[in-house]
Amino acid sequence: MSEPNAGRTVSGEDEVVDLCRDLIRIDTSNYGDHSGPGERAAAEYVAEKLAEVGLEPQIFESHKGRASTVARIEGEDPSRPALLIHGHTDVVPANAEDWTHDPFAGEIADGCVWGRGAVDMKDMDAMTLAVVRDRLRSGRKPPRDIVLAFLADEEAGGTFGARYLVDNHPGLFEGVTEAISEVGGFSYTVDENRRLYLIQTAEKGIHWMRLTVEGTAGHGSMINKDNAITELCEAVARVGRHKWPVRVTKSVRSFLDELSDAFGVPVDPEDMESTLARLGGVAKMIGTTLYNTATPTMLDAGYKANVIPGQATAHVDGRYLPGYEEEFLADLDRILGPRVKREDIHSNKAVETTFDGKLVEAMQSALVAEDPIARAVPYMLSGGTDAKSFDDLGIRGFGFAPLKLPPELDFAGMFHGVDERVPVDGLQFGVRVLDRFIDLC
Repeated sequence: MSEPNAGRTVSGEDEVVDLCRDLIRIDTSNYGDHSGPGERAAAEYVAEKLAEVGLEPQIFESHKGRASTVARIEGEDPSRPALLIHGHTDVVPANAEDWTHDPFAGEIADGCVWGRGAVDMKDMDAMTLAVVRDRLRSGRKPPRDIVLAFLADEEAGGTFGARYLVDNHPGLFEGVTEAISEVGGFSYTVDENRRLYLIQTAEKGIHWMRLTVEGTAGHGSMINKDNAITELCEAVARVGRHKWPVRVTKSVRSFLDELSDAFGVPVDPEDMESTLARLGGVAKMIGTTLYNTATPTMLDAGYKANVIPGQATAHVDGRYLPGYEEEFLADLDRILGPRVKREDIHSNKAVETTFDGKLVEAMQSALVAEDPIARAVPYMLSGGTDAKSFDDLGIRGFGFAPLKLPPELDFAGMFHGVDERVPVDGLQFGVRVLDRFIDLC
């Protein structure tokens, strides 16, 4: 682990890069089962860093090795509603052979910190730690209580992390009404006079599902009109090729209005190809927020080349827009047909909030103070976060992990991608913005 600088006071900007590198070096790969080899180590690392500046963090282990760290910072006015800042410490796995730099080495190259979790989301974890440590070292209390939560298992739905804490330890979040976390606050440069910072106000719901078809087993040399593989593959192909209807939610409508103003041209949600072409890499995030989606991801059947199996299965990653769950499932069942049995293996709701209030004003003001051409705009995340679990406690969630990014960086492609990296100056920018934001909120 990195050693703090000796002989002088260390600022948040000074140590954020080392904190990020340290966290990346703890392999917290989440394979979607009960294993979490590095989450306990990450929880202990975070707890140590918080304890060094006077906090009393608690570690909660929901299953062997699946650990989260929670701490509360007392504010100037504890009677005010508290703010939650949460992040996850687990990451999706990475194959080192595919990467330019070792995904778990936390190397610095080309002005960036490289490694699995650099943007999803050990960057925000490091920025949060850096800001909190700097404020507590200098005796600067936040205006209101802040609850910090560094969570396990987000990459597999949060069962052993946020979901566990919400269900078993809700008192940790007593008085919390608002929260900030990942996949928001990053920049998209329109031109030299305007830079949009996308704030997540909504995220799609999840239905990860298993599809099963039962057929008649038999010899591979014989004609079989009740072949489970044939029936399933035809259904999966229909799902994979289906063109879902456009449905414009409040968050997406607000984002499209902002794009229309930024580009100076009307934006037609029914004809988004030209608009998405202008957005570059961020179009990957925005394009699928206009409709429900169901993406086939796995197929399994049979055990021998000359045996027709009696069963075939497939997995589909389904995502639905806020307010459209019933329509999504009804459409999906119609597309699949009566022979296909559908069952959820993981599901979670869609969430959406409005883009207003003092917290939003604080985001905009903090961004402009560090980037005069900044403009905060709402958007919907096509994926999901731990905000879903905290929504069950009535906590209004936003994605706000501020990063000023070079226009050429394919930020959206970094999430679960190869060569994930975050600019060093982006991390330092985020520390400054978050510090201002805390004072203003």
